[in-house]
Amino acid sequence: MAVPVAFFAVFFAYPVAAIVARGLEVDGVWRFGRIGDVLAQSDVRHVLWFTTWQALASTALTLLVALPGAYAFARLDFPGKQVLRAVVTVPFVLPTVVVGTAFLALVGRGGLFDELWGVRLDTTVWAILLAHVFFNYAVVVRTVGGLWAQLDPRQEEAARMLGASRPRAWRQVTLPALAPAVAAASLMVFLFTFTSFGVVQILGGPAFSTLEVEIYRQTSQVFDLSTAAVLTLIQFAAVAAVLAVHAWTVRRRETALRLVDAATTARRPRGAGQWALLTGVLLTVAGLVVLPLAVLVQRSLGAPGFGYYRALTREDGGTFLVPPIEAVGNSLQYAVAATAIAVVIGALAATALTRRDAGRFVRGFDALLMLPLGVSAVTVGFGFLIALDEPPLDLRSSWILVPLAQALVGVPFVVRTMLPVLRAVDERLREAATVLGASPWRVWREVDLPMVRRALLVAAGFAFAVSLGEFGATVFIARPDNPTLPVAVARLLGRPGDMNYGQAMALSTILMLVCAVALVVLERLRTDRSGEF
Repeated sequence: MAVPVAFFAVFFAYPVAAIVARGLEVDGVWRFGRIGDVLAQSDVRHVLWFTTWQALASTALTLLVALPGAYAFARLDFPGKQVLRAVVTVPFVLPTVVVGTAFLALVGRGGLFDELWGVRLDTTVWAILLAHVFFNYAVVVRTVGGLWAQLDPRQEEAARMLGASRPRAWRQVTLPALAPAVAAASLMVFLFTFTSFGVVQILGGPAFSTLEVEIYRQTSQVFDLSTAAVLTLIQFAAVAAVLAVHAWTVRRRETALRLVDAATTARRPRGAGQWALLTGVLLTVAGLVVLPLAVLVQRSLGAPGFGYYRALTREDGGTFLVPPIEAVGNSLQYAVAATAIAVVIGALAATALTRRDAGRFVRGFDALLMLPLGVSAVTVGFGFLIALDEPPLDLRSSWILVPLAQALVGVPFVVRTMLPVLRAVDERLREAATVLGASPWRVWREVDLPMVRRALLVAAGFAFAVSLGEFGATVFIARPDNPTLPVAVARLLGRPGDMNYGQAMALSTILMLVCAVALVVLERLRTDRSGEF
């Protein structure tokens, strides 16, 4: 636990505490009464209420839509499965600004829905909820489906032979085994929607605002750092409460499961029910995932002769110090470094959290690991600039600052993806290896690693994906001569003119393609090296 604790203390707790302290401290005196003053404002209470209920609604709707997809990808074998798995993950790495813009092209004024049916959903909560499902669909499919694919189907078949109907067998055998993964996916979706920024800002208009949007407004537009600090504390407290409840409920459901090679559990669809379910999943993916991405590609090709793409290779002498196309290489380099950091930190933490003799501090750290997903990225970005500005931690001019910020978001995904599988490993296997003379390192290498290799690759893919698309903190610390793809897209969207908008769509399309290629490669590696359990 030493390395994960040190990492989060230095690069998360310290920067966040620094900016909150600067907001609440006046002339050396802490103004805690400011918290009550902010909470007494009716508009703040409205923002808090809307943030909470839209996050709950988005989480429930995402589970409803994505759980059938998790089953299809885990237990059904069909042509193009690996490619489609990569496709559904692409929305998750797109900057939220791009997600909001893509849905605005569908449901806004002059959008596809407006042209075909005369229906507009922008500035309504339904546009926000649909965009959140689009963004988080892959979280449920990959997190729940990753464990579902490794559950031994013979357990459910045994229940069927003993007289249970298919729904009852699933409800009493499979669902309890999937509960930790479902809880982990629900937690991640809730945290992402609770802290939603770009989607709400673009689709919600002035009528809807989350805590994250309000923190950004108070920080960058109103310049009221004190109110922003109070809102950060409120968001922090709410997220901490959710994580505490999650940690308590997951520990109550921990159990050892029989895991098998995922490659042996997928079968061709059999019967009308499975074919109907697969058809429904494919239609959902086509309408919810592929259609917005297709609109994105279509808008990037709006200029004749790939004009928007050619413009990316030229310096404009204004917003960018380098041609915007260089953001592609920058993003890949940063993402690789961030993935390496996240996998090392997350694997160490997940391994420690699975030990039965772990102390209370270690178990409590399980919840703390998720806090970066619930704390404002704006706060983290400003905190980096304020706190990491003096030796020996003067990193403001160092390239490593961006991967560190991206890794903070990637580590929770590594931990939450690996924990359900690690906790499912029978402890007696580790004990038997220890009795036979294996060292703790050898026990991990020869018992845990073969079973968790699949989850580790999934975790690495998630970390790489979120690093590519991280925007909230990176926008404040990325150097002007080394922008990332999300930062470059945001800068182009913030400038008027069709050429700038088209270049933003072109860069977003490039980001989408880079992610898709990386995920397809990951799927092939995972399939070829899944191992035998």
